[in-house]
Amino acid sequence: MEWYVYPLIVAAGTLCGFINTLAGSGSLITLPLLIFLGLPANVANGTNRVAIVFQNVIGAGSFYQRKVLDLRGVLWLGIPAVVGSVIGAKIAISLNEALMRQAIGVIMVVMLAVILVRPNRWLRGEIEDIRGHFKWTQLLIFFAIGIYGGFIQAGVGIFLLAGLVLGVGYDLVRANAVKVGIVLFFTVFALGVFVINGQVNWLIGLVLALGNMLGAWLGARVAVEKGSVWVRRLLIAVVVISAANLLGVFKLVAGLFS
Repeated sequence: MEWYVYPLIVAAGTLCGFINTLAGSGSLITLPLLIFLGLPANVANGTNRVAIVFQNVIGAGSFYQRKVLDLRGVLWLGIPAVVGSVIGAKIAISLNEALMRQAIGVIMVVMLAVILVRPNRWLRGEIEDIRGHFKWTQLLIFFAIGIYGGFIQAGVGIFLLAGLVLGVGYDLVRANAVKVGIVLFFTVFALGVFVINGQVNWLIGLVLALGNMLGAWLGARVAVEKGSVWVRRLLIAVVVISAANLLGVFKLVAGLFS
């Protein structure tokens, strides 16, 4: 691989880490790049998890220092997500994800409507602290999200934010912090499945991780300083772009002008 490819990987990782920490779907940048560089889709999927782990170590640490990370929420909601992620990762080893990507694109369109129609729910939140146990329905939701996250990382942050804001009651800033902790929790286990099956390129994964860590540090800082309103605006933009990409809108437009 030529030397100039590595700075490109770091740059893509930085953008990915920034978007992932503030919203989600940053892997829609890095996964296509890894495949373009010649990695098989399943190896690209596994290699991307290396960067995600390091990214979320930095992101979770930054949120914790700024006192917005609810560790209890990470633990209780992270456990079912971990179980789901292992199942999802095992599915991802051999399953073609094309149909699932289209289905997720449709779900994101629905989610966009929810974000636009109920803005106050995303900005204010409904809880100040988690003192009791979570409901079994909430645990089931995060188990399902974990399956998707284990299957394909791209877009899982958006679903986690929806679950944390709409299902649990966090505001967007604290939801972002808990989301980062949960993703770190379950990605470690999902990565283990890919490692066992020899579907990780460690050199590229570690280079990518450098960028992801820088992006995560910047994202956590911006999330706390800018607040929920700014994060919601970015979230809307990311959901629109992600849905368009997953539903093939960009390819259709490109075909019209080719």
